[in-house]
Amino acid sequence: MRKQKLGKDLQVSAVGLGCMGMTHAYGKPADKEEMKKLIVDAVKQGCNFFDTAECYIGTNDDGSIAYNEELVGEALAPYRHEVIIATKCGIRHGENRELIMDARPKVIRKSIEGSLKRLKTDYVDLYYLHRVDPKTPIELVAQTMKELMAEGKIKHWGLSEAGVETIRKAHAICPLTVVESEYSMIFREPEKNGLLDTLKELKIGFIPFAPLGKGFLTATIDPNQTFSKNDTRSKQPRFKKENMAINQVLVELIKKLAKEKQVTPAQIALAWVMAQGDWIVPIPGSRKLSRIEENI
Repeated sequence: MRKQKLGKDLQVSAVGLGCMGMTHAYGKPADKEEMKKLIVDAVKQGCNFFDTAECYIGTNDDGSIAYNEELVGEALAPYRHEVIIATKCGIRHGENRELIMDARPKVIRKSIEGSLKRLKTDYVDLYYLHRVDPKTPIELVAQTMKELMAEGKIKHWGLSEAGVETIRKAHAICPLTVVESEYSMIFREPEKNGLLDTLKELKIGFIPFAPLGKGFLTATIDPNQTFSKNDTRSKQPRFKKENMAINQVLVELIKKLAKEKQVTPAQIALAWVMAQGDWIVPIPGSRKLSRIEENI
């Protein structure tokens, strides 16, 4: 697969793999061994960019915790020096599994040590602040990331879901390699809020998560489908029954284009995201090998 340069010198495959859904957000975790095989197959297909996070966890049937970072680390251990691993700090789980934003330097340092252990590595290629913590100045976060770089624990850093002003403040302290945010044919906010223009100006790479609209743009979701309570789509407006019906207009357009090009709807949706700039690398995810091969 061809490579893309992000920021000053991070070389990644033109399509990455978002690993979150293998253990988190879409119902109970998938079988760990199956997911490890899937990740290895992605490597063999030419994908070298894998995205995970400290807070991506799920609960197995036996009550044990499924850590996404452990899954990714075990799968990629034989290929460690061939791949780019991205993980995130700044969102941690409380005692009752509630999500807490916390970007204090001492917390970031504790998080990186935990991530390195779970990922079975002594450095992380790309380390994100998962969400901006309003209680911690972004300049303090940037300084902490600068120190972690100097210590060799991380090679690059990025922000996830950050506003333009925050990006500029952080970049001035320690240059950002990438910013991650949702972007797809059905979610166009980065075009409207100045994010894309700012990243292009500052030469910061852009990582769109959910480039397939969380599955909606694949044309495989029935408009009458419902989702379980532990599936995050059950809480998202675009998957409400009335909105699914209205948004089928976009799905039908994508299906029409896919038929004309003799490709799949998912490939049209991914190609559209990638066509917006050569500094944009989407990270679609799946639990199915056939879908990952299709995306690649």
